[in-house]
Amino acid sequence: MRKRIVLFFILIQSVVLFAQDQQLAYQYFRTGAYEKAATIFETLLINNEHNYSYLKYLIQSYQQSEQYDKATALIEKNMRTSRRNHYLQIHLGYNYQLQHQQEKADKYYRKAIASIQKKSTEGYMIARTFQDCLLLDYALEAYKKTMEKNPNANYNLQIAKIYGEKGALELMFNTYLDAIDDKNINQIKNYLGKYITKDSQESANLLFKKSVLIRAQKTPQNTWNELLSWLFIQQRDYSKALLQEKALYKRNKKTLNPILELGKIAFNARDHATATHCFTYILDNSNSQIDQLSAKLFLLQINMITAPNSESINSKFSALLDSYGNSITTLDVQMAYANYLTYVKNDPAKARAILQHALSLPLNKFQAATIKLRLADLFVFTGKYSKALIYYTQVQSKLKNHVIAQYARFKIARTSYYKGDFKWAQSQLKILKESTSQRISNDALDLNLLILDNSTQDSIPTALKIYATADLLNFQNRKEEAYTLLKQLLIDHKGHSIEDEALFKLAQIEVTRKHYEQAISYYKKLIEIDKTDILVDDAVYNIGLIYLDKLNNPTEASNYFEEIIFNYPSSIFLVEARKKYREIRGDNIQ
Repeated sequence: MRKRIVLFFILIQSVVLFAQDQQLAYQYFRTGAYEKAATIFETLLINNEHNYSYLKYLIQSYQQSEQYDKATALIEKNMRTSRRNHYLQIHLGYNYQLQHQQEKADKYYRKAIASIQKKSTEGYMIARTFQDCLLLDYALEAYKKTMEKNPNANYNLQIAKIYGEKGALELMFNTYLDAIDDKNINQIKNYLGKYITKDSQESANLLFKKSVLIRAQKTPQNTWNELLSWLFIQQRDYSKALLQEKALYKRNKKTLNPILELGKIAFNARDHATATHCFTYILDNSNSQIDQLSAKLFLLQINMITAPNSESINSKFSALLDSYGNSITTLDVQMAYANYLTYVKNDPAKARAILQHALSLPLNKFQAATIKLRLADLFVFTGKYSKALIYYTQVQSKLKNHVIAQYARFKIARTSYYKGDFKWAQSQLKILKESTSQRISNDALDLNLLILDNSTQDSIPTALKIYATADLLNFQNRKEEAYTLLKQLLIDHKGHSIEDEALFKLAQIEVTRKHYEQAISYYKKLIEIDKTDILVDDAVYNIGLIYLDKLNNPTEASNYFEEIIFNYPSSIFLVEARKKYREIRGDNIQ
C-alpha cells in the first residue's frame, strides 16, 4: 500500500513538472526568448513525438533564432517518419523563404497544394499551416481547393477571415454573408464587429451596409433585417434599428424582446425619442405583464428626465405600484421611485421607507446588495456618512470579486473623497483600476487622477478639499451652495490646478439652471487656461451641444464640432462630433 502511495505522488509530481515545463516554453516563445523555448520544446517533443503543437513551436523557435539548419533537419526527419507530412512541406518551404530562397520555397508550397487533389482530408491542415506562416494567398487557395474536392467541407469563415487580414473588406463581407445561418449569426457578428465602427460614414460600414442591402433586395429574409438592425445599433442609429426590428416582428410575430432590448439600449444612450417609440410599441403589441410593466417604467423614467417637475410623475408611480403591488415583481419600480423622491423631490425620508420595505422582501443576495447600495447613496445624500459606509462595506464583503462589490468599493472611495480623506480614497481606487468593469475602472482612474493632480501642489490640499465639498453639495442637490463655494474657490485659489475642474463643474451647474450663456463662458475660460488640458475636448464638445440643443444655433455649434474633428482627433467625442457636423452641413448620412 505504501509503495502505491509513493508511486502515486511521484506520478502527480511528474505531471505537475511537465505542465510547468510546457507553460514555461510557451512563455519563453511569447516573450521572444526563442533559444530558451527551443531547449524546452526539444525535451517535450522527445517525450511526445507526435505532438504537432510542440513540433510547430520548435520549428518556429529555430527559425526565429535563425537556426535554419536545425529547422531543416527537424522538418525532414519528421517528413520521413510521418504519413501525413504534406503540411511539413509548407514549413520546409517557409524555412527556405526566410533564407531568401523563394524559388525553392514556392516549389514546396506547390507540392502541398497539389497533395489536396489526391487527399482532400488533409486540406484543412495544409490551409491552416499556410495561415500560421502568414502565407495568406496560399491559404486561400488551399481552402478553396479543399472545398472543390469535398462538397461537404465548408471553410467560408476561414476564407472570410483571411480576406479581412488582407484588407479585402468587400470580399470578406460577402463571404461571411454567404456562410451565415441561424446557428452562426452571433459568431459572425463578433467577427464583423472588429471592422464596423460607430461612424456610419466609415468605408467598412458603408461596404457592409451595401452588401446586406443588395441581398435584402434580391432575396428578402429575416437575416438581412437582423444584420441591418445590428449595424445601426453599432452606429448608434437606434431609430433605423427600430424600423428593422418592427419589420422582423411583423413578419414573424414571434417575440418583442429585441424591441424591448433596443429600447433599453436607446434609453441608456439617451436617445429618448427612439426609446419612447420602442416602449410604446411594446405596450401596443405585448400581452406579457412583465413586458408591459418594464415598458411603463421606462416611459416613466423618460418622463422624469424630460419633464422632472411634472406633477403627474408621483401619481404615475403610485398607480403602477397600486396595479402591480409592492412585491418583488415591482422591485425596479420601487427603486426608481425612491431615486425620484430623493434626487428630484428632495424627500429622502419617504425614499428610505420604500427601500427598507423592499429590503424585507424575499430577495436574492444580488437584489439585496443593489438595494443596500441605494440606501447607502441615500445616507450620503443626507450626510450620514458612517451609515453609508456600513452598507457599502456589507455589500463589498458579501459579494467579494463580483462587479457589484467593486462598485461598492468605488462608492467607499468616493465617500472618503467627499469627506476629504484622500489617502484612503486612493488606496481603494488603486485596487479598482484593474476592475473587470470598464466603467468602474475608468471612474476609478478619473477620481484617482483628480486627487493626484490636485494634492501634489500643497502638503495640505485645501483647494481639493473645498472642491470635494462642492462636489458633495452638488450630489446632494444643494446646487446653490455648491455654486457659491466653487466661485469662492476660483477667487481664493486662482492659478491652482483645481481651477479647470471648478470651471467645468460650474458650467455643468449652469446648464441645470438653464443659464446656457453663462455655462459657455465657464467652458471658454477653461479652454483659455490650457488648450492641452484633459477637460478641453469635453468643454469644446459641450459648447457645441449647448448651441445645437439649447440655443438653437446650429451654425455656431458646427464650429465647435469642427474643432473637435480637426484639433482633437483622439477625443472620445470625435465620432459624435463628426456625425453632428455632417448633419448640420446637410450631408446625406443615411
